[in-house]
Amino acid sequence: MTTPFDRAIAAIAEAGYHNHRLETHSDTVSKGILDDLLVRCRPLRSDIESGVIKAWENVSAPGDRRRKVDLFIGEPGQGGEPDIQKVRIAIENKSVITAHRNRTNRFDDLEKVLAAIHGARPEALLIATVLIGLAERVLNVPDHVHKFYRDREDEFDRDVLPRLSTGDASLWTQFDWAVSRNSPNDPKKTVELFHRLPVRGSGHTHVRAYDFVILVPVLIDNVNPPALPRPNSLGIDVDAEYQKLLSQMCSAYTARWHM
Repeated sequence: MTTPFDRAIAAIAEAGYHNHRLETHSDTVSKGILDDLLVRCRPLRSDIESGVIKAWENVSAPGDRRRKVDLFIGEPGQGGEPDIQKVRIAIENKSVITAHRNRTNRFDDLEKVLAAIHGARPEALLIATVLIGLAERVLNVPDHVHKFYRDREDEFDRDVLPRLSTGDASLWTQFDWAVSRNSPNDPKKTVELFHRLPVRGSGHTHVRAYDFVILVPVLIDNVNPPALPRPNSLGIDVDAEYQKLLSQMCSAYTARWHM
């Protein structure tokens, strides 16, 4: 089974490394979920094809234009633009890979998006996806290695980029100053934190909570080939969880806008 998270892993492998400063992984996941929903959910597909609703990526959240909603699906405003008051589905994608100490910031990000979307339209479907890194050390390419070659881009492209995510262990020694370390228990602690995000039952649109939160264990260290491990040390069945996400999203969408 191929999920949007497998596609994100493939995109990271093709790029050579995971750039947590860019929206690349998020855009891949958003597009993959939407594509799968269009295949699986006839009412949603019908609304998209008829123009009743449209999909946009990276839409500014209300009250904070710096904060973006990764995938925004809703009824267009008068000028064809996204209207937060008419949102039907919002998907937010996060990753906690390079340093698990940042998990609190990512958790806070998801809480703020939840407050913004629910405040604008409580019945909107709200989904969160979180990539959770299992690697105990990660070569921080965007913040350190690439920055080191800032004025020597051709040198980075020639001498470093082709070696990334290939299993070249000499990278650990060459760039030991650019390695971020996670403790063995960090992934479990991160899962425990994100399990604190509120999730509501079907039909409970008055409750300020996500409709679905999916946590995805990944092995990304930018030295070895990236992978989505099945099985994994966190005991998360990504395939089963993703199928549940698609099923629940379609059921909720149909109940809220086609009943």
